[in-house]
Amino acid sequence: MAEAGGASIIVAVTFGRSSFVGRSVVAALLGDGRFTVRVIDPLPASDPTPSLSPFFQSGRVSYHHVDIRNRSPSFVTAFTDAEAVFHVDPTVTTLQAPPVRSSDFHGLHRLLVQGARNVIATCFECGVQRLVYVGSADVVIGGANEVCCWNESVVYPERFVDNLSELRAQAEAMILMANSKDGLSTCALRVSNPFGPGDNTLVPLLVQGAKEGWAKFIIGSGKNSWDFTYIENVAYASICADEALRLGTPYVAGKPFFITNQEPMMFWDFLSIMLEGLGYQRPSIHLPANFVLALAEVAKFFQEKLLSCKTSNPFVTASTIRSFTGTRTFDCSNAERVIGYSPVVSLEDGVTLTIASFSQLANGITDVNWHDLTKPSNAENLLGNERVADILLWRDDRRTFTCLLVLFLLHYWFLLSERTFISSAAKLLMLFALILFVYGILPSSMLGFSIEKTSLSSFEVHDLTLRMYFSTAASLWNQSICILGVVAKAEDWGVFFKVVGFISIFKLLFLFSIPAVSAAGLVGLFTFFIIYEQCEKEIENLIAAGSRGLDKMKRLLMAKLPCSVAKYVS
Repeated sequence: MAEAGGASIIVAVTFGRSSFVGRSVVAALLGDGRFTVRVIDPLPASDPTPSLSPFFQSGRVSYHHVDIRNRSPSFVTAFTDAEAVFHVDPTVTTLQAPPVRSSDFHGLHRLLVQGARNVIATCFECGVQRLVYVGSADVVIGGANEVCCWNESVVYPERFVDNLSELRAQAEAMILMANSKDGLSTCALRVSNPFGPGDNTLVPLLVQGAKEGWAKFIIGSGKNSWDFTYIENVAYASICADEALRLGTPYVAGKPFFITNQEPMMFWDFLSIMLEGLGYQRPSIHLPANFVLALAEVAKFFQEKLLSCKTSNPFVTASTIRSFTGTRTFDCSNAERVIGYSPVVSLEDGVTLTIASFSQLANGITDVNWHDLTKPSNAENLLGNERVADILLWRDDRRTFTCLLVLFLLHYWFLLSERTFISSAAKLLMLFALILFVYGILPSSMLGFSIEKTSLSSFEVHDLTLRMYFSTAASLWNQSICILGVVAKAEDWGVFFKVVGFISIFKLLFLFSIPAVSAAGLVGLFTFFIIYEQCEKEIENLIAAGSRGLDKMKRLLMAKLPCSVAKYVS
């Protein structure tokens, strides 16, 4: 009920203790000063949150031990005379780790759908005027991999990727459909990835992953953006929605609203900042998304078919891997325009406050020189060309697999087909000529599809390009002649041993068949650079250790050789 002048409004908040978002909504309502709050939660406690003790003593907050899955007399008592109810989805946490496993359909249905049904029925029975549902933006995603600036016009998907998202959508739809019935006004907040102090999911999981070693991997290109929402902004948006319902603002009742920090950022950058702020190494090793997805499917098969135990890591499921490699951003302008929401805490400040609140999980390492991801790696510098680096470092999966397939076909055509090189080249030229001939006689459009013709100028080679290639070849030839001259004059024994070693290795290669050497080179081409990039520090340490060992052996050898011989070796 509201006192004269609107000084006090009795509200009820579900999952005010066990839910990370619910605790924040309770704190925001009490901090606002206009509300008397009833905390409803299935966890029994007389003082659910130590920071709320002063409010308990003042009588502005009371606690009700109620299981929302079952309607009981205590349920009705908690809602009696309440003007507003904030129903918080207890599974809305970052990184999709609800307290109930997503495979437990019955448990999730009771918690989400049956819980929402009980809240609505009790609101009708007790004459509650306003119901604000704090839910998740995942209800509209479905199987979409790229969600870029979606707004409230997007409808629920026909198929969901998991039980959790589908049941969340059912609970939200039920609450929105209850609008305007028995004097109840409802709306829903679709929160995108809430985070902040008190979250028992995001930071603890990242720290666990950093300690176990898997948090150093980046799945995919690492350039996908997400919308994150600091928890204080979620609570503030809840108060804004309730105020808009109370004032009867048009286009609020019965409507959903996306809630974000309005500052999309790259998902892996967000995780990197969190880990680095706590003293752990930021993710730096890129893994192809399709490769990781295949591993996840294989792991799922072994866990379900061969093993009785289930993984407790929420990162290894196919749905989370797909979401981690896709874009997840939403348009929050409708909430800003209609209910007057705008973030009260910036994303940068929110991240800083979150890191500071988890100081007990910090690694304790303050002087760490991690690899700067803004600078190209040594492997990229070696490859030089950006397109070549994207292919050999598996940055572009489609282009890499295409190039690998073409090289494999050429390897088969020239080396494994048991034809001579001239015969294979002649057949390849005939095939290429046939393709060009068929392509040339095709009409400009066929079966409704337009066929773009390639001009002959596309096959021409520029004079500067040829000069550059011949200049490079001439430079390599001249360098070889200079090296041979140094060896012939016995001026540098180091160069002599390098030449002898290179010739010996080249001779050893001819002990194997050319197809085997070619296949090994092809495999090594697509594995060496990516291994070097991912283990750059370890490889450099091994090279440095080997170099120090060789220098030590050289000094020992020089000490034992006669002076007349040592001067030629030094």
